[in-house]
Formats: sequence, C-alpha cells, structure tokens
Amino acid sequence: MDEFFKLTRNPLRFRLYLLTKLPSAFFSGLRITQADPNTCTVEIPFKYFTKNPFRSTYFACLSMAAEMSTGILAMSAIYKRTPKISMLVTGLEASFHKKAATRTSFRCEDGPKIHEAIQTAITTGQPQTIKARSIGTGPSGETIAEFFITWSFKVSSKSKPTP
Repeated sequence: MDEFFKLTRNPLRFRLYLLTKLPSAFFSGLRITQADPNTCTVEIPFKYFTKNPFRSTYFACLSMAAEMSTGILAMSAIYKRTPKISMLVTGLEASFHKKAATRTSFRCEDGPKIHEAIQTAITTGQPQTIKARSIGTGPSGETIAEFFITWSFKVSSKSKPTP
C-alpha cells in the first residue's frame, strides 16, 4: 500500500499517468494534495478547462475530483493484491451547496470502510458495495458540494480457480 502512495506522490509520474489513462483529469489540472490509507484530498482548479458558461466549475469536473478522492483510496487497497480485485463505480449522488468559482478540494475519509468491503469480498467471494462520501470545500473551508460515490468490489474472475 505504501508503494502505491509513493507513486501518487511523485508529481511527474502521476501527471504522466493522468495524461495516458485519464486525459480529461490531466487537462483539468486535478492534483492529489494528500493521500494515505484512510483519507485522500484532490483539488480541482477553476480555470479554462474546468469552467462553464455560468462562471463556475463545471459539475462534471467537480464529479471527477470527488470520484478520484474515493478512487485513490480504493486503488491503494487493491494495488498488487492477491487475489485480484475488480472495482467499478455503480452509483453517484451529488448535492451542490454553493457556486464553485475558485479552487475546490474534495476530501474522502472512508478508507477504512473501503478496506473492509474489499476484505469481505475476498473472504466471502461475493461482490461488495460501499457508498463513499467526498466533501468539496472552497479555500476558506465553506462546503461547495457533497458527493456519494458507490463502488462495487469483487474478486476478479481471472483470480478464481477453475474447477
């Protein structure tokens, strides 16, 4: 797990990953500002690629940052894991409280719940879902948006022994 976070802390390597795997996140300027097994914070700037005609951050860019704050925790929990675990977003709920016209930081603190769901999927062999919460705040700490990303975890069919 620590090895995974070393990858996310290397700005050049992480930007290259975004460019090759998530180009919209690269061009939007997403940045991981804090990550450990329990929490992750991702920032989305207010700039040309993220704004909408109403002079605020486009909701899809806010969604992308919220998803990444939860997804980094999930990816860290399944990184180089045996058996292999597949993960997929199966739901999204959002509430917007204030216009996002500056940099917005999304923080998820559901790492322990994510780890527990993955462990349950491994021990039971049954897919597990979790609804991870990510709160978006502005520079002065005001809540801008709240997202709930539903993740599904299951043991990959490539990892299961064939009878």
